[in-house]
Amino acid sequence: MDVATSARTTPASSMIGELVANRYELLEVVGTGGMSTVYRALDTLLERNVALKLLHPHYGDDAEYVERFRREARSVAQLSHPNIVTVIDRGEDDGQQYIVFEYIDGESVKQLVDRTGPLPARRVIELGLQMADALAFAHQHGLVHRDVKPQNVLVTEDGEAKVTDFGIARSLDVEHGVTQTGTVLGTSNYLSPEQARGQTVTPATDVYSLGVVLFELLTGEVPFPGENFVAVAMKHINEPPPSLLEKRPDVPMRLVYAVERALAKDPADRFPTMDSFAAELRACLVDVGDPDSASTFIAPSPVVRQSRVHRERAGTRRRWPLVLLVLLLVAAAAAIAYFALRNPARDNSSQGPTAGGATGAAIALSGARAYDPSGDGAEHDAQAPRATDGNEATYWYTEHYRDGLGKPGVGLVLDAHAARKVGSITVHSTTPGFTAEILAGDTLSTTMKIDSSSKLVGAATTFSLRGADARYYVLWVTNLGSNTSVRVNEVTAKG
Repeated sequence: MDVATSARTTPASSMIGELVANRYELLEVVGTGGMSTVYRALDTLLERNVALKLLHPHYGDDAEYVERFRREARSVAQLSHPNIVTVIDRGEDDGQQYIVFEYIDGESVKQLVDRTGPLPARRVIELGLQMADALAFAHQHGLVHRDVKPQNVLVTEDGEAKVTDFGIARSLDVEHGVTQTGTVLGTSNYLSPEQARGQTVTPATDVYSLGVVLFELLTGEVPFPGENFVAVAMKHINEPPPSLLEKRPDVPMRLVYAVERALAKDPADRFPTMDSFAAELRACLVDVGDPDSASTFIAPSPVVRQSRVHRERAGTRRRWPLVLLVLLLVAAAAAIAYFALRNPARDNSSQGPTAGGATGAAIALSGARAYDPSGDGAEHDAQAPRATDGNEATYWYTEHYRDGLGKPGVGLVLDAHAARKVGSITVHSTTPGFTAEILAGDTLSTTMKIDSSSKLVGAATTFSLRGADARYYVLWVTNLGSNTSVRVNEVTAKG
């Protein structure tokens, strides 16, 4: 029985021992997908292991699929890069299309994270940088991967990442996470918003997908899980990613920002090129290697993993709680002194005592959600708690607007948890220059009342309130200034 006939009538595992092109002996199945099966094979001519990919026989009669399969071999054969799996041979054996790659004796990144759980931040940066370098090289040669995912990145025994599976065409299969256009536009968990909309695929698509991969390596889960392709695709289009910092508080802030930028919904808001993404990851790697770097946020990891690296660092981690306690006490004292100097005592005779205690006392507000009555009703809601988490390195931010807001305003809801009079609200922002005011109300409705004068917000701006007795207060942004998006890093309140 020839290989083609055998492949048409038996499952992939039953082809073990078959000889392809009178040269490649199939030894074991190492992977299978909607369009092809990959085997570890012995090159009997050169006596070495190779990876041999066979196009599923029922696609062999479709000229379009066959041409895409051949095109992959031709395209990747031009990509000579240490982080891209090398194409060795391509051919046809009695109607059976095959591609021969170098054999990587290791595991996929997906298998790695499934086996170990979330990876150390430094290791994620190292792998991400290698992937970014490989994809940047492909982009320079006019090839967009379109299906960047952990399953398509292999890790050698030496820990080196190798990107594979460039440009494979996939079938029309909604249930298995591929698009319905007949062309590979990505696997649903790693799909970019423009892919989900059926729009043009560009290098920015690979930037987004790599951002999803880094998120998964850091947290052990994808940002947008779902039961089917449509549900996941809609999340990629409409929902902000969950807070990476909440899931992994030990991740350096620079890396958090890099992943967030890569996951921007609008391709224009991501890194302009994969090269620039790689450059930022290199900077992140430098920061991780320098514990004194100002741009690195350090906190104990909530996840204990039994790896050699973490065992070596265990002694150091035990000392962190005491160090952090001292740092928090120092920070608290500094904050008290800072606000005492910035907010001298003022006449509060026209205001009664607050529900939270004496006049002038701090009032705890919680970032609840966005306030967007003239838009779609949501605006990075999941990031709202960051504006009141006590950490100015985190923030809630608006969507990106290229030609101004185009509506009366957009805001951040601050929940006082009970009706109370708030005397002042101070806003800290790393995007100064926007105009805002404070709204107040017992319910989140379009009839909330203005409770402060309008102000141009700087790095730290205090709004004096008029004394409304309300549960909800909204920082209402009415003009972005020169910004396309504004950040609210921290909000505090006093009675």
